[in-house]
Amino acid sequence: MAQPIAFTDTSGRFQLPFLFAGQAQKEFFVNEAHALTDMLLHTTILGELAGPPSESVDGDIWLVASGAIGEWACHDGDLAGRQAGLWKFITPRDGMRIFDSSIGQFALHSGGWVRAAPPTIPATGQTVDSELRDAFDQLIEALRNAGIFPVTE
Repeated sequence: MAQPIAFTDTSGRFQLPFLFAGQAQKEFFVNEAHALTDMLLHTTILGELAGPPSESVDGDIWLVASGAIGEWACHDGDLAGRQAGLWKFITPRDGMRIFDSSIGQFALHSGGWVRAAPPTIPATGQTVDSELRDAFDQLIEALRNAGIFPVTE
């Protein structure tokens, strides 16, 4: 869907439109900036889908899954937010964090969306020590993927 207005002067990261001196119809630029800001502040998604849900309301935000279809085609990995009855898309930047309310987990964008995986719980038996070490290694990796621990080389 084409933008009704071309925003030629925008911010570097998320293309929030800037006003310029003597500009007519400032409300379009301000409203666009507010709509994008609303999607970016404390972003909570409803889940991950490849295409638009059959029913949605303004303020709904979804993570577009791989193989996007319909109105969401070519937006794999983007955030799709419903604003004024239309879908707005935001291309994520590294460091963005979202909360997926469908599974109760945060995701961090670092070259793609990364979610921490829970470690395997050690079982009783002869190999408890090695299983415990594996569980700690998995826990450390999960914390790195969540952006809590730094990635080491």
